[in-house]
Amino acid sequence: MSVDITADKDTGVAVVTLNRPERLNAIDLATAAELADAWRAFRFDDSVRALVLTGAGERAFCTGIDRDAVVPQPGSPYMQDDPLLGIGPKSNDLWKPVIAAVRGMACGGAFYLLGECDFLIADPTAEFFDPHTTYGMVSAYESMLMARRMPAGEAARMMLMGTAERISARRAHEVGLVSEVTEPGADLAAALHCAGVLADSPPAAVQGTVRALWTAREDALARSFAQAPHLIALGNLPPAEQTELFRTRRAGTHRVR
Repeated sequence: MSVDITADKDTGVAVVTLNRPERLNAIDLATAAELADAWRAFRFDDSVRALVLTGAGERAFCTGIDRDAVVPQPGSPYMQDDPLLGIGPKSNDLWKPVIAAVRGMACGGAFYLLGECDFLIADPTAEFFDPHTTYGMVSAYESMLMARRMPAGEAARMMLMGTAERISARRAHEVGLVSEVTEPGADLAAALHCAGVLADSPPAAVQGTVRALWTAREDALARSFAQAPHLIALGNLPPAEQTELFRTRRAGTHRVR
């Protein structure tokens, strides 16, 4: 299992941990299925009233889809299979609050998860970036999700600059992507504290508020998502060219701001 789940029945808080630190918590097809199953199971568990999502290890919260994952695609440009579309809590009809505790890198497909969390708490080591454009890929779903969590110019800069820049936890807090930057190593404890407060509140009121907040942007997001497959089909380089760009990348040349 690559997703660890612990639930404290006394506090009403569950912790969902991406547990592939050797792969920087990248998501393969099995992990995607485990996440979807976990969110859907929590819909029926009334003893859990709030959740925390985090990643194992110190280096990364999540680095998106595992590059070794093989995702068969239909032969038509009108049909695409994206295994990350179903990994978030909202996509699985879970309207209990989910708080992200972010440590280390959070990039690319990690935004499918972060975009469906209710708020983010970060360790000082957290760094946010999107490598898509660097490797000849359109950042579509990720950009659409982040454009609703950040000022337009900040979202555009992060998504367009690719691997050349990373947003620090401090900058992420300044622009509103992150609600709190903790002392080193305290991100999970801070997220658990907030989740405990939410779990102590009347569940129907909390869940209704979560649903209201999501409803405020749901229609616009649905319209955006409808365009994403076409943008990806038009703008992505062929897979072999993407792989070559990744193979010849230069590590350690990014700027953190």
